[in-house]
Amino acid sequence: MAVVGHVEFAEFVSVAMVPEAGDIVHDREGWSGAAGGGAVAAVQVAKMTGGCDFFTAVGDDDLGAGVAAELGRHGVFVHAAQREVAQRRAFVFIDDEGERTITTIGQRQGAEGRDPLPWAVLGETDAVYFTAGDAEALRRARQARHLVATVRARATLAEAGVKVDVLVASENDKGERFVRGGLDPQPTWVVRTDGARGGTVEDIDGNVVPWQTRSLANQPVPGDSPTEPPVTEPGDHYGAGDSFAAGLTCGLGMGFNLTRAIELGAYCGACATRGRAPFGGQATAADLPHWREVFGITD
Repeated sequence: MAVVGHVEFAEFVSVAMVPEAGDIVHDREGWSGAAGGGAVAAVQVAKMTGGCDFFTAVGDDDLGAGVAAELGRHGVFVHAAQREVAQRRAFVFIDDEGERTITTIGQRQGAEGRDPLPWAVLGETDAVYFTAGDAEALRRARQARHLVATVRARATLAEAGVKVDVLVASENDKGERFVRGGLDPQPTWVVRTDGARGGTVEDIDGNVVPWQTRSLANQPVPGDSPTEPPVTEPGDHYGAGDSFAAGLTCGLGMGFNLTRAIELGAYCGACATRGRAPFGGQATAADLPHWREVFGITD
């Protein structure tokens, strides 16, 4: 499986609450490293399937080299074009409620179809999740058996004119809302998320049905890696949406129908909130039996 998208170098600080204008707040803990929607999804796919081809672009500085190397340590096969710009960065507040508040610094960089990357890999790929890149990169991603995309890439989706199997949008995030009619061709399915409440699925004819998440509150905690913070630590919401989309993409690539794929995505999104951003609580292939237990899956 593969991800075509973006990566950022992010600095995270834990605070009691996000400061209001003019306030000064003091951090309790800070950490930094690779982050961003494409990177989060690529690591989630790698954890779930044993590897992930990640097509992206990085800056030509030490931070750009650093984020690529870090993702490689998570099992991601990074295919990165180098841009003559500083690596895009982000600053993230994590408050007591686990909510993340993000400031990005620099322009989002994605792979372009003209970049000398191993694009032929995508023709042998079961599923691709697209978060960023140019129209030609998206057309190349369409070679995969299944193509999932975030609505955040709507401008590229409109320009490329390719059909997306699943478009991931939001019920309540203003920047991630989607109304049918805005793309041609229309995506086959639109999956909207609504936090812990679940979300909705809309088919190509405009029929909408709800879906709900299953609570993990009383479930056994999935096993955690010794190289990452334990998932029993207080978590946060950073990366939950992209972990959801990555899990959904994995489900489709594994041959599940859309309902099962959404359930796997919901499990991945929920696990992501139980560890420290951006990769701490993500589900792994070893957690699949636990996922089947949570959702009562016997087939």
